[in-house]
Amino acid sequence: MCARESSPFEVSASPADTHASVGVPAAAAVSPGRGSRRRRLWEFDGHAHCPVIGVCLPIAHLRRLVGKVWRVQSVAGDYDLHCGAIAECKQRSALAQAVQGELDRRFVAALRQSAKAKTTEALSAWWGETSRGDDLAGAFWATLTHPRCAPELERQVLGEVHMRQHQVGMAQRVDLQRFEALMDENATLTRELGQAQQRSARQAAELTRRVDEQQSQVMRLRAQLIARDTSVMALKADLQTLEAAVPGLKGRVVLERQTQQQAERIHALERALLQARQECERQGRRVQDLSEALKRRDVAPEPAGPHATLPDLAASLGDRAVLCVGGRPASVPLYRHIVEGTGGRFLHHDGGEEESAARLDATLAAADLVICQTACISHNAYWRVKDHCKRTGKQCVFVENPGSASLKRALAELQPASPGGLGA
Repeated sequence: MCARESSPFEVSASPADTHASVGVPAAAAVSPGRGSRRRRLWEFDGHAHCPVIGVCLPIAHLRRLVGKVWRVQSVAGDYDLHCGAIAECKQRSALAQAVQGELDRRFVAALRQSAKAKTTEALSAWWGETSRGDDLAGAFWATLTHPRCAPELERQVLGEVHMRQHQVGMAQRVDLQRFEALMDENATLTRELGQAQQRSARQAAELTRRVDEQQSQVMRLRAQLIARDTSVMALKADLQTLEAAVPGLKGRVVLERQTQQQAERIHALERALLQARQECERQGRRVQDLSEALKRRDVAPEPAGPHATLPDLAASLGDRAVLCVGGRPASVPLYRHIVEGTGGRFLHHDGGEEESAARLDATLAAADLVICQTACISHNAYWRVKDHCKRTGKQCVFVENPGSASLKRALAELQPASPGGLGA
């Protein structure tokens, strides 16, 4: 290993040299705003070299660059190497020129972008936008070396970078704390993982034992299955022997099964016939009771008049649908008898007592003539009927008495009017 007698990187530099800005000789600096030549590293103020070398050039690259320039492997620490490089770059030395060329090559893209700024204000705006990105070092080097970098802008840029270095240090301390917390958490998780592995090993052993038991059971079941199949085959052989000994045995079995099915079907039909007869008897009794009730209700004589006879109405109603809204439930069959006796089709709605009032609209739409018994319906149904007949011009008669005589008079009132008329 070779060494130089006066290498500045073999001894520690004084920390004061890193930030000294007074009493350090420097080459004449190019004033911002004059010409288009970029500033050189040795033309910076003394306090600018430390952040430029620290931010723009990683320590590993700086160590290789020093070894290449001085042809010696530096044994100094990172801090001594940094301080020695700062001292060399304050003047136009071989190392300063090498650092200048290295930084120009590393940040050529940033230098091209910053060259578009022709004024100090444009350069400041470019720095403000670019410094928030990922390439802080490139923006830092391109701004400080730009010919339009005024002293005020240089102080601003150096101040921002200085504060960011403090923030980076704080972030590193926070990261260190997080790392220590993660190490503790990792140790806890490692212990838990060991416990989980132990549980998993126990469960695997238990599972292996159960699998062995199930395999043994499967073997036993297979043996039983083989024995059963053997028994089945023997029984089949016996069955074939019996069938051969008794001719026509299969046909007899089939006939016996069909006979049993027919007997079950006959029993089911007999039960259904019995139920139908009982239902017919109940319906007959209901018809007889209804006929007697109709006879009792029609005993009173109807008043004579031009509209009292049903044959006269039959010719006029034709096949029109007559809707009766309201009335007593026991009288509905009588209403149907009277309407259908006139040749019409009978429709009925109880007026909202039990049936849904919403269903009344559909029933009204299907009717041609409407008879509304106002004493037996709800107010809501009454207004629904009246509003529908008024809107559609459908013929409607309102009656108060729910008797059959009132229904006949209502039909007589509907008879002379046309299907599109509206009765009161």
